[in-house]
Amino acid sequence: MRTTIDSYRNRAGRLNLEGIDFDDFKDQPLPGAVLRTLRYMHDVEHHTVCYLRDLLLTPAHQDPEITSFLSCWVFEEMWHGEAIGQVLEAHGEAAGAPRIAALRQRHRRKEAVTTLSTIASAAFAGRGFIALHMTWGAINEWTTQAGYGRLSERAGHPTLRELLARIMKQEGGHIDFYASEAGRRLSESQRAQKLTRFFLSHTWRPVGSGVMPKKEVDFLVGYLFDGPEGQAVAERIDRRVDRLPGQGDLHLLTTAVTKLSAQRAAA
Repeated sequence: MRTTIDSYRNRAGRLNLEGIDFDDFKDQPLPGAVLRTLRYMHDVEHHTVCYLRDLLLTPAHQDPEITSFLSCWVFEEMWHGEAIGQVLEAHGEAAGAPRIAALRQRHRRKEAVTTLSTIASAAFAGRGFIALHMTWGAINEWTTQAGYGRLSERAGHPTLRELLARIMKQEGGHIDFYASEAGRRLSESQRAQKLTRFFLSHTWRPVGSGVMPKKEVDFLVGYLFDGPEGQAVAERIDRRVDRLPGQGDLHLLTTAVTKLSAQRAAA
């Protein structure tokens, strides 16, 4: 069943934080590895608006359903970042505007390259770009939601578990729209299938790779997806990608995890 923009828009909104006591983190602070992961997630969620900036320079801005979705999506992602920021602040760490301003200053040149790359990809893909964008978005949202789930399991903190469950629920709404549109648009065009497969197999990287330092990307992938339980989650995401028209057997997540595991073993 297709998820329409109306069905998504009717349930979109600011993240509900009622009943979340952030002072719990002062009484039961999170371990260093969990905080390191949350810093990553905070920064990537807040970077969503910059990703939107680049998308609006592509054919995506011509489709009113896509722009309606993106408007709600970026709003929700911003509040996810704000909520995670409150967890960091409860641990005495910088979050929100001061942290994000410093991040964007450090990545100013890289962002220019990313913008040009997005425009070039859109020009090459032509009418198939939106199918590529929706597919890429679905994979990233599957990965993000799974990442929050794995972090919740690893942290074992009741308040964090409740917060992440609420974030994951909203990420599920993003998944519904992205995956529905990806499946529909890919099924309508073999050229879109081929272009999407080409870009995914040659340029896809774990969420945040274009923003965060490589050592932080490697840490996140290893912490959340390495080991039997993490590998099982990666394989489940790959099976979801397999079901998209023309995208079978890409093994994007398992390849990324296996590559990292091999690098660690060789170090």
